[in-house]
Amino acid sequence: MVLKKFFKTTIFLLLAFSMPLNALAYSDYIIAGGNNIGIELNASGVLVVGTYTIGNKNPALEAGIVVGDIITEVEGEKVYTIEQLVDCINTSSNVKITYIRNNKEFETTLKLVKDNSNISKTGLYVKDSITGVGTLTFVDPNTNLFGALGHEIIEKSTGKILEIKDGTIYDSTVTSVTRSSKGNPGEKNARYDKDAVKGTVSENTIHGIFGEYTASVSLDTSKLYKVADIDDIELGEAYIKTVLDGQEIKEYKINITKKNSKNTIKNITFEITDEELLNKTGGVIQGMSGSPIIQGDYIIGAVTHVVVDNPTKGYGIFITNMLEEAEN
Repeated sequence: MVLKKFFKTTIFLLLAFSMPLNALAYSDYIIAGGNNIGIELNASGVLVVGTYTIGNKNPALEAGIVVGDIITEVEGEKVYTIEQLVDCINTSSNVKITYIRNNKEFETTLKLVKDNSNISKTGLYVKDSITGVGTLTFVDPNTNLFGALGHEIIEKSTGKILEIKDGTIYDSTVTSVTRSSKGNPGEKNARYDKDAVKGTVSENTIHGIFGEYTASVSLDTSKLYKVADIDDIELGEAYIKTVLDGQEIKEYKINITKKNSKNTIKNITFEITDEELLNKTGGVIQGMSGSPIIQGDYIIGAVTHVVVDNPTKGYGIFITNMLEEAEN
């Protein structure tokens, strides 16, 4: 029996609900990040990212399984990884599968098909985790909760937000930069150290990834930034904190050109004005998502998106939207 496997895919993310006011518990002052981080997220089951035919048969489609489904049980056994899935699927011709689609649970029978070499096949391409790099936005020093990215992580094959079981963030080093140009966003090229765990991820939401920062807080603890309410944010000069070389966090000037509705995913419109940043990156690049936006003594938000047709311009999320999600 052969189950075709999609290996873990590195993704470079540029990728960007709220609670009653009396339920919020985040701190008035938080640590601004800017650190480059490696990210590994484990799916809540085994994600179907494709199907294939054997001869003229497609056993997955015949069983009603489609791309985006999450397999959670095989023959009554819980599965979270590809290895568990392989172990549970035996050489019998019929396998009972439980899967999730659009938050609803379904059951089906997958009929394995033998190929010309008499090997049983499922017709499934699957994945159980994804990895990538991004930027740490904040750590709340009173709760050790962190937020990063400012937007959800999408599984590329399905185009859907990845439903996660858990995840990990790691120390990361930027090795080079691919410049942005009109119509072609650039990216940070980076590696991360799986031995240097910085925290655990518990949520992947439209406002970012969130979890517990477990490392000792070796960020710039000499400076805590006041959390900006929307009314505190002004049009005009601000700066972002991010890494473009190695692990050095630097500050780069931007200009806030517009404040948008709290209920959108693009709360802040800005343009890059820093010549050093423009010369090195051409503007906003992938992997910069999560870079904290600072104005005076306030942390006001995080970078989330690039304007593809003009990478000198981008969008950000309000920091309060991220903090409300983190405390949810």
